[in-house]
Amino acid sequence: MAPRHASQKSPRRRVWLLVATGVVVLVAGVAVATALIPTAVVTPSAGAATHGPLRVEAITPNSSRVSPDAPLRVAFNNPLAATSPMPTITPRVPGHWVRLAPNELSFRANAPMSPGQAYVLRIPATTRTTAGTTLHHTVLRHFAISMGSTLRLDQLLAELNYLPLRFVPTGSFNATSTAIQRGTFAWRWSWVPTQLTALWQPGTFNVITQGALMRFEDANNLATTGVPTSQVWDALIAAVAGGHVNKVGYAYVDVSTGSPETLTLYVNMHPIYSTLVNTGISSRPTAITTTPVYLRFTSTTMSGTNPDGSHYSDPGIPWVSYFLGGEALHGYIRSSYGWPQSLGCVEMPYANAAVVWPYTPIGTLVTVH
Repeated sequence: MAPRHASQKSPRRRVWLLVATGVVVLVAGVAVATALIPTAVVTPSAGAATHGPLRVEAITPNSSRVSPDAPLRVAFNNPLAATSPMPTITPRVPGHWVRLAPNELSFRANAPMSPGQAYVLRIPATTRTTAGTTLHHTVLRHFAISMGSTLRLDQLLAELNYLPLRFVPTGSFNATSTAIQRGTFAWRWSWVPTQLTALWQPGTFNVITQGALMRFEDANNLATTGVPTSQVWDALIAAVAGGHVNKVGYAYVDVSTGSPETLTLYVNMHPIYSTLVNTGISSRPTAITTTPVYLRFTSTTMSGTNPDGSHYSDPGIPWVSYFLGGEALHGYIRSSYGWPQSLGCVEMPYANAAVVWPYTPIGTLVTVH
């Protein structure tokens, strides 16, 4: 009987829905807000001395979750001494503090802080005024950098040519920020199958975004989870800033369960190859869906249970690209092709599978309809 899944345990894939976040500001405490509202900075008059001990008047931004490129400022009630120690940020952020006024400091980061990273701002008790007074105690403020929104994720992936769409910004593209830009999306080719156009909506974590992100992760030696972690965001920003765009064409696989059953391989939405295939029998049908390739082998052992309860184990199955659970594109020897014979996989002759396999890296979308 035809194999359905490999003996290797298929990894689970998780999809995270991201909520768009605005440019906001930082204060003590734990991140709990989901709707963030920018707050005005309250700063004493520049250089104006007041009576009493030194104290922190304001920290900007003043939210527990902040934008990666939000300015960081600390204002005091009295002018600071020239020898007063500067605040510190943990983990360390490359950059330096500058004096905006005798009683106000601003941190100038060399690059945006890492999305998802938690930081601690420490203002030491040894901070001194020109009059010689110091803080009564060290001031700590905890904050975290907001993850970028799904819309910004789409913009970056489009800019890097991992999406089948291009993003046209209003003005120049900002290559160093996770902040959302104004602009529009457009399909990169004049013809795109309705199976894909029906799935796309900018700013929602749909399978097109998921596949593009997995393709980016794979191309950049990251875990191909389709989850935009802080490490992924850093890599995206670095790729855009460095101009490291995807130079491989956009591949897409369309499997028709009509009569006869066929597979069509598209590159940049041009059909470059077609072959007869076998999909799942009625008791083990191939899922009608669009999903990304998540695991690949040039050759593997596929094993499972037949409809009659017996077990099978077939070594040496070639050119395998898993796209949903135990369902995969792969080579398999049959006397004929073009009608349901498998246990859910999409089977092809060995030679035909060898042609398709190089065009199905992790993240490639496979539609079965």
